[in-house]
Amino acid sequence: MTLLDTGATRALRAALAQQLTDQGDIQSDAWRRVVEDVPRHPFVPLFYRQVGADWEEVTPRHPEYLDAVYSNRALTTQVTDGTPTSSSSEPGLMLQMLEALDVTEDHRVCEIATGTGYNAALLSARVGSKNVVTVEVDTNLAQAAQERLAQCGYKPTVHAGDGRQGHTAGAPYDRLIATCGFSTLPYAWVQQMRPDGILVCPLGWGNARLTVQRDGTASGRFLPGGSCFMSVREEGSSGGVPYPGTPSAPQERATQIDPALLTDEGVQFLLSVALPDVIGASEQDGNGSLTGHRLWSRDGSWAHASEGRVKQSGPTRLWDAVENAQAWYVSHGMPQRGRFGVTVTPTGQTIWLDSPDNPAPAIRGAESRKA
Repeated sequence: MTLLDTGATRALRAALAQQLTDQGDIQSDAWRRVVEDVPRHPFVPLFYRQVGADWEEVTPRHPEYLDAVYSNRALTTQVTDGTPTSSSSEPGLMLQMLEALDVTEDHRVCEIATGTGYNAALLSARVGSKNVVTVEVDTNLAQAAQERLAQCGYKPTVHAGDGRQGHTAGAPYDRLIATCGFSTLPYAWVQQMRPDGILVCPLGWGNARLTVQRDGTASGRFLPGGSCFMSVREEGSSGGVPYPGTPSAPQERATQIDPALLTDEGVQFLLSVALPDVIGASEQDGNGSLTGHRLWSRDGSWAHASEGRVKQSGPTRLWDAVENAQAWYVSHGMPQRGRFGVTVTPTGQTIWLDSPDNPAPAIRGAESRKA
């Protein structure tokens, strides 16, 4: 390798490959060799860490730079107006998804969200650059990633555009992987896949693995592990929904659940698919104990639960939906992430439990309960 690849950096990524193997994130010799061969530091020439309300830039001059780059950590690589807008994902999570993709050397792969280019480099090393297409909404990020990839000897097709549309010029694909967060899997991707092709995509706080059927649908289960990615966004946008502040004259009532339940991993996953595009924020006291929870969404809906009371406003009663989803979760034995699945058709997306024949009613109805 070039670009200041040294014995020290090779040793660091060999150690990272060993760690990911020991954890079970790497399950095959092929992907272990790729992690050992592909350097991460050329794709992360700097990163940011949060210090209080500010973001501090960490460059190769920093004594902790290389150890951080070759750790199993997600690293924020772009901050826009104080909001993170790009990152290099946690390597362990990346390898879980790449293993689930089940690629072979002749597969044609589309990646959504190029980011730094590191994941595209891993794919290129595994299946060959000519078989990889990667799509990035941020034109500057796409250009920088293409340059880094070329410096490291990889030449996949890098396309600057809206990843939700896929990339028809490179279709059909055998595999598709997304590395930014979605609430709904775009049907355009299904249309660009070969039958029996596999898609791996973050949906809510989970990663869904779907197989494309010959009837033009795609269906599959969520992987057991969790997932947390920056949301898909428009170019020039942070992808976030700013907190609206307390609305005037909200409705108030006693809450039927303790806001602390929202810290349960199973509940968090369920709500992430039950209430897509809803933002949540916990409140804590000086001792770190949970005191309340706020929810808000792009449509102007808002809720605040604290001290046994909840205030709500907007077209969707968000806390009602939380209570419905939590009650359904408990009544169904608190099912964990791996029992859920998703089916995507031309008309929409359905979340189900155990079987596509068993759609989850609380999830399906969560957004429709109005005041």
